Amino acid sequence: MAFDYEKFIRPGKLPHIWCPGCGHGIVMKGLIRAMDSLNLKKEETAIVSGIGCASRLPGYIDCCTLHTAHGRAAAFATGVKLAKPEMNVILVGGDGDGTAIGGNHFIHACRRNINMTYIIMNNYIYGMTGGQFSPCTPTGHKASTTPYGNPDPGFDVAKLAIGAGATFVARGTAFHANQIDKLIAEAIQHKGFSVVEILDDCPTTYGRRNKFKSVVEMMNRLKEVAVPVKAAEKMTAEQLQGKVLTGVLHKVERPEYCEEYAKVIERAGGNK
Repeated sequence: MAFDYEKFIRPGKLPHIWCPGCGHGIVMKGLIRAMDSLNLKKEETAIVSGIGCASRLPGYIDCCTLHTAHGRAAAFATGVKLAKPEMNVILVGGDGDGTAIGGNHFIHACRRNINMTYIIMNNYIYGMTGGQFSPCTPTGHKASTTPYGNPDPGFDVAKLAIGAGATFVARGTAFHANQIDKLIAEAIQHKGFSVVEILDDCPTTYGRRNKFKSVVEMMNRLKEVAVPVKAAEKMTAEQLQGKVLTGVLHKVERPEYCEEYAKVIERAGGNK
């Protein structure tokens, strides 16, 4: 299938600001393919972000976009969805923006099951704001604020989303680029709060500090640790040690928040 990338790119905004080897551009192309394959109308689609490298993405997409405060993408997006439930609302951001400063908003968006899709680009670091460690930085790895190694255990973003109540959770990697658009498209079509975690690379603030020799080495790491869900079913616990499951990890149905909120308004006489 041929995709119309140009239709969704905001005129005059390229080239982008991301570093050579950054995975965020791969994710953006996957999002555009998903939007194009679903025939989403630009005027009916809102992309919302917070602050950070990943959160620059809406600046390049030609539709309704909000570049908001650090960690507050889910709060702003919730307002958009409640005000205009007919909109397709897509959140984008990094692991720091989404699970640290925005962690509270993230878990409550999952809990409410509001019909939005959150794409979290997990590169294990705060990139734009100075290379600080994030809740997803692996234990022992270095960042500007943990120069001798991170002592903290890391979040599993997918498990966090499932535990908080998200009804669709998937994971992909920047290496497996052809899978990204399919996961995002399925997430957008799901009725309820959907989370797509994409593992990608930050060669500048994460790779250099942790002695990765090249972007190719970082990409190969993503290739080696990723195991599709179906393949994992045939593997032992020992074989899965150190691996990361990819694909659709969780999908259930339960009442959607906007519809439940509308019922409250009706009971209160809001339509009179």
